[in-house]
Amino acid sequence: MYTAIQTAHSIFAYIVLAILFLAAVNAITGLMGKRLFKDKDLRISLFALIVSHLQLLLGLILYFISPLGLEVAGEMGNSALRLTAIEHPLMNVIAIVLITIGWSKHKKEESNNGKFKKIALFYTLGLILILSRIPWSNWMS
Repeated sequence: MYTAIQTAHSIFAYIVLAILFLAAVNAITGLMGKRLFKDKDLRISLFALIVSHLQLLLGLILYFISPLGLEVAGEMGNSALRLTAIEHPLMNVIAIVLITIGWSKHKKEESNNGKFKKIALFYTLGLILILSRIPWSNWMS
């Protein structure tokens, strides 16, 4: 079961990163181009929010069934283990919180520019945090 969830988490990560990148770029181009915030923009942002939360759910399940949790207590000096067991989950939870805040704040905005600005800022920050703590050595192998 652990291997299946880990594989799903790894594969789904590509989808999440692509959609989150699309949502951030869409918001930035909408902000720069002073476009109207249309249904398409809403759906892209909402879909990015949903897949990010699904990935978080997969990650939390993986974290609690993972054998890494028991090993970390004595191995904080091991940077690869610390990244996988502490830094990656913590930063990704913070990233999802930022994405959720961006979604909530954009709903309260009246102006199109304000909607794009909130999505662009919070989704981009979330994406950067996610990218900064991906265990690339594990992911690419």
